[in-house]
Amino acid sequence: MRRSYCYQAVAPFFILKGDKMKDITSVEDILKKLTLEEKCSLLSGESFWYSQSIEKKRIEKMMFTDGPHGLRKQNDKADHLGMNKSVPATCFPPACALGASWNENLIYEMGEALGIECRTENVAVLLGPGVNIKRSPLCGRNFEYFSEDPYLSSHLAKQHIMGVQSKGVGTSVKHFIANNQETKRLTLNAVVDERTLREIYFASFETAIREGNPWTVMCAYNQLNGHFGSEHKYVLNDVLRDEWKYDGLVVTDWGATNDRVEGLIAGQDLEMPSSGDVNDRKVQKAVEDGILSEEYVDRAVRRLLKLSQKVHERKEVEPFDKEKHHALAKRIASECIVLLKNEDKILPLNQTEKIGVVGEFAVKARLQGGGSSHINPTFTDCILDEMRKTGGELVSFAKGFAMDQDCLDENMVKEAIQLAKESDKLVVCMGLPESYETEGLDRTHLNLPEIQLEFLERIFPYNENIVVVLNNGAPVAMPFENKVKGIVEGYLLGQAGGAAVAEMLYGMTNPSGKLAETFPQRLEDTPSFLNFPGEGYKVEYREGIFVGYRHYDTKKIKPQFCFGYGLSYTDFSYDSIHVDKKKADDQEKITVTVEITNIGKRTGKEIVQLYVHDRQTAVTRPEKELKGFCKLELNPGQTGKAVFELDKRSFAYYDVEQKDFLVQTGDFDILVGASSQDIRLQEQVYVKSTAVIHKQFHKNSTFGEIYEYLPTREIAEEMMDYFKRESGIDFELGDNVEDFAFRVICDFPLKTLVTFTKGKYSEAQLDELIHKLNHVN
Repeated sequence: MRRSYCYQAVAPFFILKGDKMKDITSVEDILKKLTLEEKCSLLSGESFWYSQSIEKKRIEKMMFTDGPHGLRKQNDKADHLGMNKSVPATCFPPACALGASWNENLIYEMGEALGIECRTENVAVLLGPGVNIKRSPLCGRNFEYFSEDPYLSSHLAKQHIMGVQSKGVGTSVKHFIANNQETKRLTLNAVVDERTLREIYFASFETAIREGNPWTVMCAYNQLNGHFGSEHKYVLNDVLRDEWKYDGLVVTDWGATNDRVEGLIAGQDLEMPSSGDVNDRKVQKAVEDGILSEEYVDRAVRRLLKLSQKVHERKEVEPFDKEKHHALAKRIASECIVLLKNEDKILPLNQTEKIGVVGEFAVKARLQGGGSSHINPTFTDCILDEMRKTGGELVSFAKGFAMDQDCLDENMVKEAIQLAKESDKLVVCMGLPESYETEGLDRTHLNLPEIQLEFLERIFPYNENIVVVLNNGAPVAMPFENKVKGIVEGYLLGQAGGAAVAEMLYGMTNPSGKLAETFPQRLEDTPSFLNFPGEGYKVEYREGIFVGYRHYDTKKIKPQFCFGYGLSYTDFSYDSIHVDKKKADDQEKITVTVEITNIGKRTGKEIVQLYVHDRQTAVTRPEKELKGFCKLELNPGQTGKAVFELDKRSFAYYDVEQKDFLVQTGDFDILVGASSQDIRLQEQVYVKSTAVIHKQFHKNSTFGEIYEYLPTREIAEEMMDYFKRESGIDFELGDNVEDFAFRVICDFPLKTLVTFTKGKYSEAQLDELIHKLNHVN
């Protein structure tokens, strides 16, 4: 028998009858029935977490709530800093750890689980993922972001978005754009050049938005080049909507509105949270006074109603299973752990060994960062307890130090020293306290707390088999690297991180994480060192496109651990690389196939990374850039294939003058390896640009510029010969006279045709030449 029924959450526009959705009132019909006052009321929230409702028009409120790595729904006192308690939810690994997994499928699965939990709590939009670039390791909110690389960040965020939304819950990709520090984030002016914006900061959002299609995008607090994120027309309209064809809703970060009328014009649709109708009245008055077209109001309300339509037409999903989601959290955490050092194969631990465990982090690990993303976990695994499940009574513990103290307790140190003497191996659990990494504050240094470093120095003489397990959300300096045999980067692994770490230490799982950010040796080596966090209320991104490994590799600065680095309990050989074509134009795609083999004795996963190096020198480019990655699981002796497809953007840079991504015609190196500094295979391809470029020349354009531009090269050669003959300059220097003359003349501006020939070449001839150059077919 066919059923007729409605969803529990009554749809404002739809009913479900006979298992078929029937549109009884369109968005446009609803819009026409709203008064100006009612429409303006929909432009801001009803309360801290809810959008506005209009009951008599059957428009229901929608709940927005914090994420991104778990559900932070608050029932009572609301805040956006994670201070008040929220409902229990699965605390999955934050983005700092997820980035190290390089596993798109796992992140999609996590998204699905988040969507299910949101549906259980009737949440419409989960605020995340955060895809801001890790410009500096000091950013206090880096634990909430994926990577320093925009390609990796955007592709992982895409899966997060698609996973959540597959369950009928919207996402809000954030914080758009250039919100890369916490210091003065509410008013700071980030000064970023156009090429850097396009290649680094926009790029981190672009794939996530174009292909992931989040239901909402959250604008940033800060200013970009003098305009607030909530009213930046170039960002919110010209790029986001006109270029990227985004048709969803733009919501402010909580309290980010500056000028509500200007924001509406720019494309900022929903102000959150409620401002008590203060800004709604401003919008209404602007329309009534003829200052603002009502169409801007209609446009924003239309987008809000379409979001409501998506929320209320969603299908039923499976119930929230806490145990199942906890098991998923552990599986994800296991792939986020990065083994940084394993001297003498000190890991994995053997169940027959006496293992000493020291450090308060072993019993009180940090699961996540502080602030608006702080989740109230359903369960919490403890490293020590989980290690004892495998090692039993052979695992002993001494606190050694307390994470919230500034001085060592001598009694605790003595107890730890005694344990070190009695143990075959010593696991030291260290990390950053939450006060070091939280929303609203940036770090000022890369150091672990002094008390922990002092403790480590005190313990060194008593056991030579030390493994350090780190618990932190961003890079730290490791002065102890050469004094310990093992280093495990445990990041912030969520509620099941303790079990994941214990199983990895004992070899029950094989570490497969790799760094999604560079760990520098010194703060002074970082790209933004001289320009972070800025001066006054302005920060200049003077490092440009040279962020992260782009900086270290290009300037040949040795980091502590490079981007893409991570060890395994097995070994992989990179056997062969094949490209399906050696020559292509930039409209064609090139397929790269790589074969690797697990040559060790354990099943393991390898993250195969593909980088591109541009051999041309006319435009400054990074030494290499990530353009593909693939995580393969291989049994001992098994060979697998990683297949990559490269398109125009894989080879292109952003040309500010042409306002487009362009390829420099010529040779490119395809580099494949285990990290940014461990390249195992290489192939070369030739890519030809098909772009029709219209250069505009003037009297201060140089001979070199018109020579570099192929359509005007013949004219350039003719005029350079003329200049050489008539300028009166003696070019008879050097061993190669022709080459010397060419290099010198390239730097002369065209106006010198008149001045250096003393008028023999006239102003009129110069004007005619420039006209000719600008009209070459």
